[in-house]
Amino acid sequence: SLGAALDVGEEKDPITSRLVLDCMGNASPISRQQRYGKQPDGICAVVGSCAGGFDAESNLLGDIIYTNSEIQDKGPNGQLQYFWEAFPVGIGRNGMEPGTSDVKTTYMFTYMDASEGRPSLSTLMDDYWKQLPIYQPSITDVETDLDVKRVLFAYFPTYKDSPLQPEYSRILAVGDASGIQSPLSFGGFGALTRHLERISGAITEALESDLLHKDDLGEINAYTPNLSAAWMFQKAMSVRMGQKVDPKFVNRLLATNFDVMDNMGEKTMMPFMQDVVRIDGLAGSLARSFVADPTFMPQIVLHVGIPTLVEWLGHVSMITLYTALHNLSPVLEPFVDNMENKKEKYLWKRRMEAWKFGSGNDYKFD
Repeated sequence: SLGAALDVGEEKDPITSRLVLDCMGNASPISRQQRYGKQPDGICAVVGSCAGGFDAESNLLGDIIYTNSEIQDKGPNGQLQYFWEAFPVGIGRNGMEPGTSDVKTTYMFTYMDASEGRPSLSTLMDDYWKQLPIYQPSITDVETDLDVKRVLFAYFPTYKDSPLQPEYSRILAVGDASGIQSPLSFGGFGALTRHLERISGAITEALESDLLHKDDLGEINAYTPNLSAAWMFQKAMSVRMGQKVDPKFVNRLLATNFDVMDNMGEKTMMPFMQDVVRIDGLAGSLARSFVADPTFMPQIVLHVGIPTLVEWLGHVSMITLYTALHNLSPVLEPFVDNMENKKEKYLWKRRMEAWKFGSGNDYKFD
């Protein structure tokens, strides 16, 4: 019977399977082969460390996204807005109470395009050490105050044509290899766990019904408009090479939008913070942001560009459509469940899942 095989050398039998799941992350050689020659549409560069030496009494809460500086002008390397994250380490482990751990993980990250002129990770790491005492005032000298346990530095590439459609039958990319992670948070593990039940159920059905052609597998990695719409947020928080903007632009954008979402309540804030874009929260926050700072809207349009805005509006329209279609799913489900044709049943289930996840209606409110 047909299947996939991995050649492990002339002296050993090949490893065979009916389906290959590519779980090798954004550096997957399979995904890189499929995307061969294509430049990433965006990059998130991250540098950081896990270290002891911070003030234990104030080491209670973390930051998900924090800014304390304006857009940095790196000369020929373009302009960058730095963001910070921080997470206390050890609290709740081995009986450690809040306020007793001086260990903290801190990250500095920025969004950029993949132009050759962008700064190196070593440049960003230098900026991280210089600016860490400003972000964490309990540290005055990083060389003498910190007990560094490990250091992190990485580029995370992302592509607009995601999730990645299979180019070959019997091979399916999942997780970061498929590009399903948000271009805003790059939370690959969170994105995979969010979709895990959907993906595992769909793969089980594909195997049971022998629907392993690339077109059938492609329905598992279907277009999700809310993921595509998230590109607008990354675009708004990055600066193109050669583009000159008000150094306060990103801080003004974040301050306005987070203030609006905070006033709208947890039903708006929590899905967004967990990478779930829904039309109710999106439409409400946009309308209120315009009212809160109407003179800022033309600057945002100028910053992201008309083509990007038009593309984004198309994805937002599709989120609205997917929301409406998802609301019809309870009516369709009994008919789909009783379908005798296995392929048609499989395809309709994937469509309804795409409507659910593509509109953010998979999010569960407490």
